[in-house]
Amino acid sequence: MFDLGWTELLVIGVVALIVVGPKDLPVLFRNVGRFMGKMRGMAREFSSAMSDAADETGVKGMASDLRKMSNPLDTVAQAAKSATNFDVDPETGGSTQGPETSKLSAERQAAKQKIEAKSARMAAERKAREAADAAQKASELEAALEAPSEPTPADAPAASADETPKT
Repeated sequence: MFDLGWTELLVIGVVALIVVGPKDLPVLFRNVGRFMGKMRGMAREFSSAMSDAADETGVKGMASDLRKMSNPLDTVAQAAKSATNFDVDPETGGSTQGPETSKLSAERQAAKQKIEAKSARMAAERKAREAADAAQKASELEAALEAPSEPTPADAPAASADETPKT
């Protein structure tokens, strides 16, 4: 708890012997022992009270359910078991799960097709927008290149060092 080694305990004992004295030292250790016993008892009582309160509120049940859900191997095993558990009618070769299951399957397939169609349409619109933006930028750059440029002072030829101004 306090992570005291033998050397620390020896130093504490020597200091206690000097401060308290040899006559009162056994009484001091007895009182410290009683105090530590009372503290341990109170900690044990508190722990059991908290455990009882958790049992009453159902926290332990939730904790065990959470542990079960958080164990990925159990989840994978259950998924694999449910994926391989098929009820097939030997005469028709179809599922024996009933019309409701096939109805849900058809609804899911239709929803999947709607999602795929909307995604494809949105991708095509995005590509068309990007192409229009690129064409506009290209035309702006071409127009800027074709415009006549006026000579700037930086473009003018600089006087060479050989030429000296005439006075």
